[in-house]
Amino acid sequence: MEVKHTDMQSHSSALDRPAHPGIFPTREAGKSDHQLAERSVDFLVSVVLPAGGTGERTGLQTPKQFFPCLGRPLLSYTIQAFERVSWIQSIVVTVAKENMDLMTDIIQRFQHRKVRAVPGGSTRHRSICNGVLALGEGGAEERPADRPKVVIIHDAVRPFVEEDFLYKIAMAAKEQGAAGAIRPLVSTVIATTSEGYLDHSLERAKYRTSEMPQGFTFDVIYQAYQRCSESDFEFGTDCLHLALQYCGTNAKLIQGPPMLWKVTYKPDLAAAESIIKETLSQSACVITGGSAQAVTLADALQKSLNMELDVVPDLMGENARYLLKEWNFIQVSVNRSCLSEVEAILTDLEATNRALLHPLVVIWVHLSSSDELSIRGGMVEPAAIVDLASAAKHRNILLYGIQLHQSKDAERWERSVLNVAEIMSALIQERSPALVGQLLQA
Repeated sequence: MEVKHTDMQSHSSALDRPAHPGIFPTREAGKSDHQLAERSVDFLVSVVLPAGGTGERTGLQTPKQFFPCLGRPLLSYTIQAFERVSWIQSIVVTVAKENMDLMTDIIQRFQHRKVRAVPGGSTRHRSICNGVLALGEGGAEERPADRPKVVIIHDAVRPFVEEDFLYKIAMAAKEQGAAGAIRPLVSTVIATTSEGYLDHSLERAKYRTSEMPQGFTFDVIYQAYQRCSESDFEFGTDCLHLALQYCGTNAKLIQGPPMLWKVTYKPDLAAAESIIKETLSQSACVITGGSAQAVTLADALQKSLNMELDVVPDLMGENARYLLKEWNFIQVSVNRSCLSEVEAILTDLEATNRALLHPLVVIWVHLSSSDELSIRGGMVEPAAIVDLASAAKHRNILLYGIQLHQSKDAERWERSVLNVAEIMSALIQERSPALVGQLLQA
């Protein structure tokens, strides 16, 4: 784990780490700004997200695209994955007519941009067709100025798509007319007889699964839907097949990363939430108040906390940038039971409005010396943070407290630090609303 003491040395190393635009990185590890500039897109790209499914396979009453992960609909994460890509012009989400009001509320509540909702159809292809028509407005002949050159089609329940792969799909679609993600088969595909016996199996190495996203030039996908049959609309599932059959466009197939998987069954929802939590838990900002003892504690934690730490004296001036990119904050107060430092952080975080997207974690560590225990008022009453934490919880900010005694006994102090690290890791990883306002002893 890397600890950067920005209160004692230059800020340049901290600036090298890309800010969180949402929860998933928009650049590949090791990509420089110059390399990213080479990937600029000079044509209009729009997205269609079919989200009209009923989610029957999850066994839930709520369609899976609207099921909450950390208090936020899964669909909202997918929208965010495309919104953070600067070269994507617009996003059309197709939903069942009875869910149009719900979709409008999601767009407003989570402040989505570039997005509009249109009614879907009774089948997947009818929904996608409606989205394409919404992008095309008056039809292929009129060619409005804002019509996209490339349309990317993606499942609303595949939230973990990254910009690098979207770029590959968009560029291949522009050049070839169509492009799509594929993945290796993980199971052998077999054919059965009508009596339920094995007929034959396919050689797995020769076949791939067709995945999302898929990209098309607007004219190809528009014409494919204009020419396809009613049977295609009712029973078809793959857009690449329509482009080949009705436009003669042979798609470029690109192997996608493992994170393209689709939320299909109920356990997948738990897996998606786990991935989101893990992504939110990769780093934290430690605020020391300029105390050497607090910096010493941060140094001691580096061997135990499996995350990157940025250590700053406060969140003022240049350090205020952490309010806009970090999801976890650790405020260390030395020999003080006053909560004014925590109140200031909560006020600043509320002003950023970032907790709309993900729950923010604030951990207040009251670091006290052994001598302080004998002084009246040195101990923090557990009730002191309950009201503050309760109010913060309504704003999706999770406040926890830890009481840590700085022992002069080296062995005892080491055990205490390990205990604190374990508590912090669990609080940041689990992001449990049930534990807010607790003052834990280490």
